[in-house]
Amino acid sequence: MKEILIGTTNPSKANYFAWLLSGYDLRFHTLKDLDITAEPEETGNTPEENAILKARFYGQFFDLVLCNDSGLYLDCLPLSDPRQPGLHVRTPGNGPRLDDEEMLRWYSTLAHSLGGQVLAYYLNGLAVWNRGRISSYTVTPEFARQDAFYLVDTPSPKRREGWPLDSISLYKDSMTYFVDAPSENTQNDQRTNVLFEKTRSSLVGFLVEALQLEENAERKI
Repeated sequence: MKEILIGTTNPSKANYFAWLLSGYDLRFHTLKDLDITAEPEETGNTPEENAILKARFYGQFFDLVLCNDSGLYLDCLPLSDPRQPGLHVRTPGNGPRLDDEEMLRWYSTLAHSLGGQVLAYYLNGLAVWNRGRISSYTVTPEFARQDAFYLVDTPSPKRREGWPLDSISLYKDSMTYFVDAPSENTQNDQRTNVLFEKTRSSLVGFLVEALQLEENAERKI
């Protein structure tokens, strides 16, 4: 069994990667599990750069480390607009760090100011520290836009710890809330379309190579 540190205290992120690699003999730890409270300075200009910084930093604590970073982009706003979340999803407007409920209030208010519904997409970067070797993964903004969703001003009563914006995010095709999908299905409508399968296959391929997982391990796809 391989043991992997996921550079987060967010249980939803940990559950997502555990689901993604559920066919492999792995044990995941979070920063909270190992009582790691130190944090790197995230000075990167992209999610991928920040993921690399985090993976290198947490590599001092563990041999195998998986980190990710996300940026949230509203399609109707230019990148220079101060309302554009970008890399500061938890600290919009360069303000204080928001908890889950504060994030819901901030972003539902922002969506309301933009007409109640705005097209948005996440840009994700991943990095793996494998005993001193860094590998990283990202998709282009153009590809990420194909997986866009609606951010709305009316929250669902349901919550998903660590991913509060799932309560105000709607799939484009079905116009249903992210929180109404099964817990492992958090980024695309019904988890069956071609776009998601292509993305998942590419991501799993990266993780298998970067973490040096056994090729003959049985996957539960």
